[in-house]
Amino acid sequence: MSDLRARYLVDSVATASPARLLTLLYDRLLLDLHRATSALESGDRGGAGTHLAHAQDIVCELIATLDVSAWEGGNRLMSLYGWVLNELLTAGTTGDAARVEACRGVVAPLAEAWHEAADALAGADRPAAEPVAATGLLGVA
Repeated sequence: MSDLRARYLVDSVATASPARLLTLLYDRLLLDLHRATSALESGDRGGAGTHLAHAQDIVCELIATLDVSAWEGGNRLMSLYGWVLNELLTAGTTGDAARVEACRGVVAPLAEAWHEAADALAGADRPAAEPVAATGLLGVA
């Protein structure tokens, strides 16, 4: 049964539109931040490190794919991504759960905004976008 679930997840991600993929990345980023905070609060620095490293990978992907020239807020969003990445790196070395929670406080409203934008695009009767693959960042094989 788990093989079927894994295959479904892989197929879902592989055929996701760019807007849907972005929301999936944000959802996974929030999950990683939640898990890292819980691990740090329980004294599990190793577990927290795993989740923080994955969160950092996602933020690096968001940075790499952001076209700052596409809209006037691009540079500000890039600055936020840079701040989040720096805070996650610092949290990983210091074990500071409050820094991770601060990142979650910044990421959560962004995730909500991207979900709203993706929903608006989905309802606009636009042709399907080309599939993209980011299965590793989303935690599926």
